Amino acid sequence: MQTSAFYIYAIGFVAQGFFSARMLIQWILSERARRVVSPDWYWICSLVGSILLFVYGWLRDDFAIIFGQLISYYIYIWNLNIKGVWRRMRLPLRVGVISMPALAFGLMLHDVPAFIDSFFHNDAVSISLLIWGSAGQAIFTLRFIYQWQYSYRRHQSILPKGFWIISLVGCAIIVSYGIFRADPVLILGQSVGFFTYSRNLVLYKKSKERL
Repeated sequence: MQTSAFYIYAIGFVAQGFFSARMLIQWILSERARRVVSPDWYWICSLVGSILLFVYGWLRDDFAIIFGQLISYYIYIWNLNIKGVWRRMRLPLRVGVISMPALAFGLMLHDVPAFIDSFFHNDAVSISLLIWGSAGQAIFTLRFIYQWQYSYRRHQSILPKGFWIISLVGCAIIVSYGIFRADPVLILGQSVGFFTYSRNLVLYKKSKERL
């Protein structure tokens, strides 16, 4: 493996490490509470992992990965804000974090023909595969839109049952996309989610039975 490729994969694995950590933290705290909880560190790890995965997708010329980070990125910030964590961060850090996707896209789109050629005429990713991967990322992102709407109505950060169902569907598509792309970062990172998504659904069922 070339040195540059090694560092690219390292960024991807660190990003997935943060995503795996968020799931592990959420699962452990939910088991202790005997109900599904939405801890602060779930959203902190989500935001850091999203930043790193955005960089990874750019370095891999993989639009499907980048597409999957855009909307959820700001939903992570919303959850941190409603939990009071965002306001405790220093203002320069908040400005930098909230501006990062816009700045990154500005850099990518400074040469539109080159952007289109790099991302949509990529020999390593066919259009059909790109659509499939983007669909998986769209479904995966939809879970956070659903979570945001659900939480917004109740004025608190909640991870509802539907969030975990959508997670399982999106996860299955992304893992299959990762297999076609021979991308170990996507395969290993998303495979970990199957257990925690399923376990949270079990916890939801048990908590309902206790009521």
